[in-house]
Amino acid sequence: MHFIRAMLLPVTLLAATPAPAEEIVVFAAASLKSALDEMAAGFRADTGNDVAISYAGSGKLAQQILAGAPADLFISANLQWMDEIENAGLVAREGRRDILGNRLVLIANDSEQPRVEIGPGTDLPALLDGGRLAMGLVQSVPAGQYGKAALEHLGLWDAVAENVAQTDNVRAALALVSNGEAPFGIVYASDALAGDNVTVAGEFPESSHPPIIYPAALLTHTGDQADRAFLDALSGEAAAAIFARHGFTVLN
Repeated sequence: MHFIRAMLLPVTLLAATPAPAEEIVVFAAASLKSALDEMAAGFRADTGNDVAISYAGSGKLAQQILAGAPADLFISANLQWMDEIENAGLVAREGRRDILGNRLVLIANDSEQPRVEIGPGTDLPALLDGGRLAMGLVQSVPAGQYGKAALEHLGLWDAVAENVAQTDNVRAALALVSNGEAPFGIVYASDALAGDNVTVAGEFPESSHPPIIYPAALLTHTGDQADRAFLDALSGEAAAAIFARHGFTVLN
């Protein structure tokens, strides 16, 4: 009997040993930082799995993934860059879903800035008064791409193009306005909530730019349950409440 107990003891101890924590590497659009940091912290607390998040402009992150960067998940601020990743065969089967939406707004550094009705007749040069209009890079940062599309649709781009200060990501554009280096900027509504010393001066009509959609996807080299669990958590009730509180539209 003592021998049997001695044989069973190591097995019992082995069974009680917790599984080692996994690390989930996420590449995410910079506009997600405030909300995603909070959501990831809750996921860590619930599962014990670590979440390492790299934030940047979606275009920059997509190029890094295409070059072989070892990310497990990618969350883009537009469909274009996720399509690039999927067309390259880097999205896992049934691993992509649209999770969030957003709105495009004009922000000002002046807390007393009157509300601006943004349309074809808006006199943006007069509003800028020689100052800069902060935007993400209009060729690669989704907020910059949406912003340029909206300004072109409204017939306003040519009048302000020379005054645009382009940044590597939307949070950098937010910082220029927050720090007073630019009097106005074009960012997402969620960024305006996250910024200090900024006021929403106006909102761009949704019809003036493509729908703002954030797709999330597992990448092909990922295979453990923790990665998929985090993707599922992005669409869970707890995450939905966090994202909504930070100004995003929850799509599912």
